[in-house]
Amino acid sequence: MSDRTAAKGDHGSHEFVKALSLTDATMLVAGSMIGSGIFIVSADIGRHVMSPMWLLVVWLLTGVMTMLGALAYGELAAMYPKAGGQYVFLREAMGPLMAFLYGWTLFLVIQTGTIAAVAVAFGRFLGVLLPGVTPDRFLWFPHPDLCVSALGCTDPSRAFQIGLSPQRLVALASIWVLTWINLRGVREGKLVQTSLTIVKTGALAALVILGITVGRNAGALSANFSAGNFSVGPDFTGGFAIVLGAALVGSLFSSDAWNNVTFAAAEVKNPAKNLPKALVLGTGLVTLLYIMANVAYLSVLPLHGAADGADVVSRGIQFATQDRVGTAAAEVIFGSSGVTLMAVAILISTFGCNNGLILAGARVYWAMARDGVFFAKAGTLSGKGVPAWALIAQSLWTSVLCLSGTYNQLLDYVIFAALVFYALTTAGLFILRVKRPDADRPYRAIGYPVLPALYIVLAAAVAVSLFIAENTRSQAKAGLVIVLLGIPVYYLWRSRGTRAAS
Repeated sequence: MSDRTAAKGDHGSHEFVKALSLTDATMLVAGSMIGSGIFIVSADIGRHVMSPMWLLVVWLLTGVMTMLGALAYGELAAMYPKAGGQYVFLREAMGPLMAFLYGWTLFLVIQTGTIAAVAVAFGRFLGVLLPGVTPDRFLWFPHPDLCVSALGCTDPSRAFQIGLSPQRLVALASIWVLTWINLRGVREGKLVQTSLTIVKTGALAALVILGITVGRNAGALSANFSAGNFSVGPDFTGGFAIVLGAALVGSLFSSDAWNNVTFAAAEVKNPAKNLPKALVLGTGLVTLLYIMANVAYLSVLPLHGAADGADVVSRGIQFATQDRVGTAAAEVIFGSSGVTLMAVAILISTFGCNNGLILAGARVYWAMARDGVFFAKAGTLSGKGVPAWALIAQSLWTSVLCLSGTYNQLLDYVIFAALVFYALTTAGLFILRVKRPDADRPYRAIGYPVLPALYIVLAAAVAVSLFIAENTRSQAKAGLVIVLLGIPVYYLWRSRGTRAAS
């Protein structure tokens, strides 16, 4: 049997290469999820919930939501093992307009914004090793702080910070190196992905084990787990969902991109069996590691701290330097050398994460181009069997995003839009059960209809809370505007296609 699968259509004669085994697909799931977030966002979550118990609850809830989504997507992936994944699911369930809105938002915000945020984080942790890699924008480069009132921005401190800095320059370099690797072929991309995922998974597991054994200390345990300290938290009266939703932004971002393996479905061997397995195995592994990582953090550092604390312990998890909780924990465990060790581990993690995101995302734009709703060149494959033009276009726009916002701003935009389409895609599972009851389903979603419905409710609830919460409202509004702007763009693309055909 050939290891190649035809790319149907008249935009090129080259073919996708079926090179991804179950192990490769699982590593793509896990590697796309594990980036920088688990080492950073617990600080922001801690500032929101003010409680060790609620910190763990947030990560547990994130894990439950991610697993529920993966179980539902497994059925869709087995039904439609095609390049484009979630885009194809939405097209089949809800029609071409909804599919386009997803692809449009993926290109403008979700995929490219995630790549940009992770790349910025790569630069942030390189700054640990090379102090000259700072977030301070170059004086010679225009760097306005732009607050767009039409998008609900009322706080100048949350304005776009446009400009180039050493940190962002490093981010740009990492994006283009990974793009070049993936232009060379899917085998090269999967080699980088699988190798780095194994390394960073091992590093995270080592942090967990050492944190709850060697690094655990009486001070942190007493501060976090003693009676009265563990469950204390903010007054959730009347605003529980809002506070919890805002806290979930970081953890959901850290667990995002689990669906990316579906984008590359055409390159997975035996996709009907391997795609559902990869989704469940990958998300399950990462969920376990994330929860245990936070147990390790709480065993090493007190949650509560002071922004002006003199050392890592006095700053605690909440006020770790530049929110680098993983680095702070490593410093307690290993001393000053721990900072360097953790920085290296996180650099590997973020680099591997972005490799998976860059590899997978371009397949969606290829599928859109084949449907006539994206640039035609994006629908071609190179002699290496990869959508080269789509890879380059993705990296160009990602580079723009790297220059237009901070890490936290980027993830706020990403997660709102992502949640909306996760909920809609899962709803598509119900629609397809009605529209195509006799369709071949090699895998059926576990717990249907209860578990998929629960996922929709949870995802929708978090998205609504982001729209209500003051510190995420402007980004959520911007995300909604971006989605809605896709409607006229879709009809413009369709009209262009009609004119070209006439």
